[in-house]
Amino acid sequence: MQNMEHAPDLNQLADEIAELSAHLDAATARLLDLIREFDARGGWGNGFSSCAKWLSWRVSLAPGAAREKVRVARALGTLPLLAQALARGELSYSKVRELTRVATPETEERLLAFGREGTAEHVERIVRGWRRVDKIAEAQEASRRHTGRALKVYQDEDGMVVVRGRLEPEIGAVLVQALAAAREALYQTHTGDVPAGTCGDVPAETPGMAQPTMAQQQADALALLAETGLHHGIDPGAPAERYQVVVHVDAPVLGDLEAPGQSVLEDGVRVPAGTSQRLACDATRVIMRHDPDGRITEVGARTRTIPPALRRALHHRDRGCRFLGCGVYFGQGPHLRCC
Repeated sequence: MQNMEHAPDLNQLADEIAELSAHLDAATARLLDLIREFDARGGWGNGFSSCAKWLSWRVSLAPGAAREKVRVARALGTLPLLAQALARGELSYSKVRELTRVATPETEERLLAFGREGTAEHVERIVRGWRRVDKIAEAQEASRRHTGRALKVYQDEDGMVVVRGRLEPEIGAVLVQALAAAREALYQTHTGDVPAGTCGDVPAETPGMAQPTMAQQQADALALLAETGLHHGIDPGAPAERYQVVVHVDAPVLGDLEAPGQSVLEDGVRVPAGTSQRLACDATRVIMRHDPDGRITEVGARTRTIPPALRRALHHRDRGCRFLGCGVYFGQGPHLRCC
């Protein structure tokens, strides 16, 4: 039993509790900084659909607590005054968590003053009132976001296509989830530690080769989403021809990568011969014949390289592409030289 004569007095205990709490808040601020960077760099994309789910697995946080940590971490990225107050132990995590629900760069200074003066309960009450009053501003902000939506797609000098845009939060969330699902489909591990590749000009990774970066995985995932959308039809009421990507390929190129001939998109941009062969595996085909001067003399009927019945038979037999190292198991037929 502890000797009460040598026990610290209550004031000392109170000071130690307050000091340790401030240290914990400062440590929490550092933790949130790390979570924000980890989230922004997509460190959770190795099999998890969100940073919160990764946190639940990695540090055993409850799902709700993990989502809150990620939300607060993201919010503090644009609220430096609140972030600094938490890091110095001036505000508790409980107060900061509530204030980040309503704070903006324009209002955080006022809210910080409320946080310093009141208890956590007072702060929670202030935030509830602030949210009621702020509904009009919230509607205006939603309208501003909707007006500011944009997506630009243009071709760079080297032929690469650049995509830049701003999406409304809910649309962005759908895109993020879709990309995550596409990445999982493309890069999930089937055997060993080798991520599945894709057909043609996106080779499968093999031992000793560099693994694709997160940015490269995102690019591959976006390509899969686009191809899947066109394959299954985005608007059933619209003519499919409007959404087709046309590649003009000389016949010899399809049989031999080294053969002379063109392989270009409809706007004249060249594409690799290997890409043409991959697309020709499972595409609508129209044979056009030209005279020596380049004039069209004959246009054949549109056909598919792989008819639906043959596709079903291939999927039943192969369960995907049989090209060595290719992990694609849906959406495309085999390579021209699979077997």
